[in-house]
Amino acid sequence: MGLPPQLENLLYTVNTLLRKRRYHAALAVLKGFRNGAVYGAKIRAPHALVMTFLFRSGSLKEKLKAIFQATYTHSRNLAYFVFTYKGLCALQSHVQGQTFQFHSFLAACIGGWLIFGENNNINSQINMYLLSRILFGLARLAVEKGVIPEPKQDPFPLFSAIIWGLILWLFQYHRHTLQPSLQSSMTYLYDDSNVWHDISDFLIYNKSSPGK
Repeated sequence: MGLPPQLENLLYTVNTLLRKRRYHAALAVLKGFRNGAVYGAKIRAPHALVMTFLFRSGSLKEKLKAIFQATYTHSRNLAYFVFTYKGLCALQSHVQGQTFQFHSFLAACIGGWLIFGENNNINSQINMYLLSRILFGLARLAVEKGVIPEPKQDPFPLFSAIIWGLILWLFQYHRHTLQPSLQSSMTYLYDDSNVWHDISDFLIYNKSSPGK
């Protein structure tokens, strides 16, 4: 059974519009918004689900509300950022008649300031995730461009040693400087494993029930 003629005509009109090169930049901005929203939800929902049920106290309703709020915030912010970034890139390219590398940097700076500039848990996690990738990328680019010499042996073991040494030192002696979610994870791993009362909270549960 085919589609009603009115719907077929509508789909044909929409598809024709989507194929027009003159509208490509504007449509790319809209699809960027869509992809940002979907990707943000797909990334945040599983993470929020696991972290909330592992470490957050409260009723089931409160936990579900926290998961929804975290997913919504991540999805919304990423959608707004992609929309802003692609829109500003397209605008700069249109005004100057061609694309330059600084267009990307400037557009992203403005989007980052406007959308990820608020200091909250979600934005903090995203920004710190990106910071680690930036440091890796800049180090590789510096080697590529000859700014620093190619290492004679793999530097990753030394990198790992320094990272883990610093993070455990901060956790043990300056815990307040770490992000709350990281504190929760490390408390579970390194502090809660020091406490038990019997086989139930040694092997089966992390902590015994309050009644025990």
